[in-house]
Amino acid sequence: MSTVSTRRGYLDLFKYANRDLPASIVVFFVALPLCLGIALASGAPLFAGVISGIVGGIVVGLASGSQLGVSGPAAGLAVIVLAAISQLGSYEIFLAAVVLAGIFQYLLGQLKAGFIAYFVPGSVIKGMLTGIGLLIILKQIPHALGNDADFEGSEAFEVFEGHNTFHDLLQSWDLLTPGAVLIAAVSFGILILWDTVLSKKHKFFQLLQGPIVVVLVGILLNLAFMRGWLNFSLRADQVVHLPVASSLAEFTSFFTYPDFSQIAQPLVIKTALVIAIIASLETLLCVEAADKLDPLKRVTPTNRELKAQGLGNMVSGLIGGLPVTQVIVRSSANVAFGAQTKLSAVLHGVWLLLSVVTIASFLNMIPLASLAAILIMVGYKLAKPGLFRQMYALGWEQFIPFMVTIIAIVLTDLLTGIGLGLVVAVFFTLHHSYRNSHYIKQTHSQQEGREVYELVLAEEVSFFNKASILEVLESIPANSKVVIDCTNSKSIAHDVVEFIHDYQQHARLKNIDVETIAFKPPRYLLGH
Repeated sequence: MSTVSTRRGYLDLFKYANRDLPASIVVFFVALPLCLGIALASGAPLFAGVISGIVGGIVVGLASGSQLGVSGPAAGLAVIVLAAISQLGSYEIFLAAVVLAGIFQYLLGQLKAGFIAYFVPGSVIKGMLTGIGLLIILKQIPHALGNDADFEGSEAFEVFEGHNTFHDLLQSWDLLTPGAVLIAAVSFGILILWDTVLSKKHKFFQLLQGPIVVVLVGILLNLAFMRGWLNFSLRADQVVHLPVASSLAEFTSFFTYPDFSQIAQPLVIKTALVIAIIASLETLLCVEAADKLDPLKRVTPTNRELKAQGLGNMVSGLIGGLPVTQVIVRSSANVAFGAQTKLSAVLHGVWLLLSVVTIASFLNMIPLASLAAILIMVGYKLAKPGLFRQMYALGWEQFIPFMVTIIAIVLTDLLTGIGLGLVVAVFFTLHHSYRNSHYIKQTHSQQEGREVYELVLAEEVSFFNKASILEVLESIPANSKVVIDCTNSKSIAHDVVEFIHDYQQHARLKNIDVETIAFKPPRYLLGH
């Protein structure tokens, strides 16, 4: 890459700074308690969660090709990490396994294993997003009411023996804390007012995001409680709890370094393989989901993402952090609050780093109820009732895998839910025979003076063909013309139809003129 191209790339990174900067602050406030909560659930030092958040933001953010994805510690790995630390005997040996897992992930990227993401049907991805949205709401309502027994960022249905998500939800009404409820109610009021009224009145309210105001108001209310201005108070477990360093020496003591003396042991290698596989699967699924949320429908290069995650895990393990993956809660918040490029993800890592160095005591006054209100709004945006109606209108082949994925995610965990949804989706599509999906021919238009690529789709195109069609269309050079001919097609899977529709939008970024023949747009767009 030339120096001019590199400079232009860095300039493009700051092109939408007015949108990315406020979004990064919101993601920072969302990420901070999640990093701490996941570290707590993993049996690791609290600071380990912050380290992985910093690495996920800065290192993975810079190396990744994802524009809106945010990486950091994942709740889905918490149980694996907890068991691994216990089995390996020390956190330092576990860190060596994290570094090794990063190497394995990087090799997976080199071997181009990222294609796996393209074989997950859209109904399952949308079910994943909706299920995560409902899960966020169910898990955050107790925090909004003052019941903080479950750790921040928990995704599992079973909280601990005899307790599950619904049990905690019902118990919260008995453990209700007036101070937390007041903060949550005020926070909801601000967010709704900001979203429905103020942001439409003036650009200032678009630049200053509502969640930032919610956090500041939450701190002020907490201070009021502490000074006895209101007859309410919050417990220590109802606010953010970030380690505070009184000196540079104490801050550097928070870092832990790996013990490589046992790296060749079978248990260390096994742990590394498990982390690499689970982290890679979660990342690839979240990449697909984040791309679905992207208003510009940009496509993330999955092999580059695996290499970026591998690099992130190598760095995180070397300085004492937890394993990192791309995570959908932070990515969803990033999209919901207006991010445009990966500058937002990078900056959120910068804010995490600066905060633990400079303002840890101030951040420890943030009520979890304020953050719960922000996350519940993110959850609602992911699981809007209109999406259920839209998926139902597409027919049983789309609706049933969608619903199975949602229910399974809420009642089990993320990977199990996606696995069950995928099984059902495959069952519905196996009656379509897998065959050659298309052929493409290239000509030169004398009239327009540019290359013309004609993509002719076969009689039957299933979602299994999505990867090859995506690869062909994404490989077409800029300043070309594409003709997508669906004349011979009797059946085109909804996933492929939706991708062609999305391609028509983001092809403009490469100055590609797209013409379709006998193409029917997604059903939910008909009549608009």
